[in-house]
Amino acid sequence: MADFLGFDPSAIDFQALLAEAREFAVPRLAQSVLQVLAAALVFVLARWVLGRVQTRFASKTETMVDDYVVEAGRRAILISVVFWASWRLAHIWTLPGLARVVGAAWLVALTFPAARLIQKLLTVLQEGLVSRTESKIDDTALPWVNRILSWGVVAIGVVLALGQLNVQIAPFIAGASVLGVALSFAAKDTLSNLIAGVLLIVDRPFEVGDRIEIWGAPARQANWGDIVEIGIRATKIRTPDNIMVIIPNNEIMRRDIVNYTASGTTIRLRIPIGIAYDADVEAAKGLCIEAANACEFVEANPEPVCILRAFGASSVDLELRVWLNDARQRRAADDWITERVKNLFDAAGIEIPYPKRDLYIKQAPANSPWPPLDNPDEEILP
Repeated sequence: MADFLGFDPSAIDFQALLAEAREFAVPRLAQSVLQVLAAALVFVLARWVLGRVQTRFASKTETMVDDYVVEAGRRAILISVVFWASWRLAHIWTLPGLARVVGAAWLVALTFPAARLIQKLLTVLQEGLVSRTESKIDDTALPWVNRILSWGVVAIGVVLALGQLNVQIAPFIAGASVLGVALSFAAKDTLSNLIAGVLLIVDRPFEVGDRIEIWGAPARQANWGDIVEIGIRATKIRTPDNIMVIIPNNEIMRRDIVNYTASGTTIRLRIPIGIAYDADVEAAKGLCIEAANACEFVEANPEPVCILRAFGASSVDLELRVWLNDARQRRAADDWITERVKNLFDAAGIEIPYPKRDLYIKQAPANSPWPPLDNPDEEILP
């Protein structure tokens, strides 16, 4: 047996080892029990006291800020009680390495209630700004800032915890840099959309709620829509047909953006109208303005105007210019006014021309039923 194990078990004094283990463990076991009981008592008392504070004082105020602060403090104290007890137990059993790990984990755990508190405080700030400002940029930017700050607090806690464990973070930073370069090539489209999303927030070519032109709309569907969300990767647009169009941000940044509501709710509408050459131009202009004034979407000031735009191939081209009080009613106003002009023209006998051709025959074929002309330039009419 001694040859197999390399030592002689009979030479070991097990009685002395058990006595030494008993002498080491018994007092520490008693201290551990007392430590756990003390931690449990402090945990219960702290939970009860802080709960009463939150119920009797914080919940009676109009603002939610003090509620969030008390809740974050309550969570931090309860977490600290648990980790303090674990840290003391590691020291009682003379385990300095475990004590350092517990201390590092304690530091990271405290960042979560802190991050939650920052997130809720920023939410309160966001709600206050949204209600006081007309711009919708805060609707998009503040949630991003909220997430970045929350995760930033946790990241700082992790870095401090690694320092507590005497872990050199420089190699990790170097490795993360190399990994970041590799990922940037592998996910260049995603990064491009992310950067484009940030630029959309900074440049603000449109905001949530604006109506813009859509170049990738489905066939036979509306080619404009309202901005619903400006996300990190893409922008969501809802068309009047209740179709959600999701366009990558980098695609938007490469296009010309037509925003109908960026400069306000009013917009000018131009309606082309053609009349025959023998029609009364002034009467036609008056009827066009009459139709515009009867439309509920047309502003009275500035007044509608109708101008002679050009001489077309078979018509005199007029253009009716009106200001609308709601840019989203552009198509509805165009349809209503155009139909009204058609009815007024029909009632007044003003012709709306269409392309037509007059045919002149210089010489009839031999088998033609028409008699030959004495004058070749004479017009042949049926």
